Amino acid sequence: MNPNAEFDVVVFGATGFTGRLVAEYLDAQYGNGKAFSWAMAGRSADKLAQVRDEIGAPAGTPLIVADSTDPGSMEAMASRAKCVITTVGPYTLYGAPLVEACVATGTDYVDLAGEVLWMRDMINAHEAAARKSGARIVFSCGFDSIPFDLGVQFLQEKAQEKFGSPCPRVRGRMRDMRGAASGGTAASGVATFAALQADPSLFEPLLDPFSLNGGALAGGFKGPEQPAGDKVYEDEAVGGWVGPFIMAVINTKNIHRSNAQLGHPYGEDFVYDEMVLGGPGEKGKAAVDALVAVFEMGGEDAPKPGEGPSKEERVNGFYDHLVHGTTKNGETIAIAVKGDMDPGYGSTSKMISEAALCLIQDRADLPGGIYTPASAMGATLRNRLVKSAGLTFEVEG
Repeated sequence: MNPNAEFDVVVFGATGFTGRLVAEYLDAQYGNGKAFSWAMAGRSADKLAQVRDEIGAPAGTPLIVADSTDPGSMEAMASRAKCVITTVGPYTLYGAPLVEACVATGTDYVDLAGEVLWMRDMINAHEAAARKSGARIVFSCGFDSIPFDLGVQFLQEKAQEKFGSPCPRVRGRMRDMRGAASGGTAASGVATFAALQADPSLFEPLLDPFSLNGGALAGGFKGPEQPAGDKVYEDEAVGGWVGPFIMAVINTKNIHRSNAQLGHPYGEDFVYDEMVLGGPGEKGKAAVDALVAVFEMGGEDAPKPGEGPSKEERVNGFYDHLVHGTTKNGETIAIAVKGDMDPGYGSTSKMISEAALCLIQDRADLPGGIYTPASAMGATLRNRLVKSAGLTFEVEG
């Protein structure tokens, strides 16, 4: 964490759709000098001032002009912050200069990245330097992957309490949701696809469940073979039909990295997959097909960066994720993670805001490095999300 920072938090991308929601949340929840100091950053001073006024933030809210294509402006911005929240993606195209700047200045960093190949490159390039400078870099602090990463961690804590051992087999099952992936997520998918077209050899790390386990903090650990999660089938363990879940490609990798970074509290034999869940019978299969369709991206109807749902749609959104674990002795435990707004915007903007504050206010003791939400903040972040961000983590059985 940068000890000489002028601001506790800088929101980079505050004029974009999600960045604006982050700024609005911070002002509404913590504004008027309460708890911390913050600034809004983006490419245009005029647009920043317009957004500041439209969300009702104080006229004195500091504005910082910075552009991801100008590395000097990235370092100047990073040097003024304890933590930078960035919503400027796709990170494959625009993210590297800011990561490099934060690592160089010892500044904490949180983002919404779900871009496996880019994240792997950043870990390989910058983890050693982040450990030296004290910068805590935490990727995937939105819908991918906080509910899933913290959900598995919560389940394993409860399994230890109840059974005295972790669950080596865990199933993540998205039961229900209203709302879809964000425009930034769609653009990230397009950027990843372009990279694969240019270099087909990148399919291997994209499919490898342990491809984010590089760097000293995860030790390059590779566990047992994992389920592919690419078929619709009837899952007897959870009592219903399941199908492919588009977020699994990033969430599973973050969860395996969490396990390795934390010293394998889930076991070195840990097996995890993530799918959408319907119910039994034909109705259950139809429900799975409908849920899978919600997450399909591409085509003319795909959201665009800077676009998003109305406030009413965000407020009426929700998600309900089941995490089901089985111990070596066949005992089972299930927990539910639920969010009170649409996942891609309303809930995400609250999660990344609380992640930034958790880092600087609650985890000052965390050494520099590149982390997942669970390995960096764990139960401390979970408690903040329950208190302030509309998430719940509850044991179901």
